[in-house]
Amino acid sequence: MNVTVSSKLPETIAYVRIIQQSWQLGHLEGEVRAAQYQWRFQWHFRRGRLSVQPSLGRALIYEPLGRFLERCDYQLEPGGDYEFTLRAEL
Repeated sequence: MNVTVSSKLPETIAYVRIIQQSWQLGHLEGEVRAAQYQWRFQWHFRRGRLSVQPSLGRALIYEPLGRFLERCDYQLEPGGDYEFTLRAEL
């Protein structure tokens, strides 16, 4: 007897907009939204420090956003719209 179990993980698309960038200061600022949540973030890439506000739902986005920014920070530009997939349903 063969039993097929769907291993499809839940997904949510997170949308990122870069508002400000300073290579001299090592800093990106932007907004991210996923499902009904919306946050503002500051990414200090020289220090590897990320801050996300407001605190409501922050735990849901903090690590995935950090991974996205670490992977893509040199490709991101002010005014640009980007997206990544969260492996969770929000």
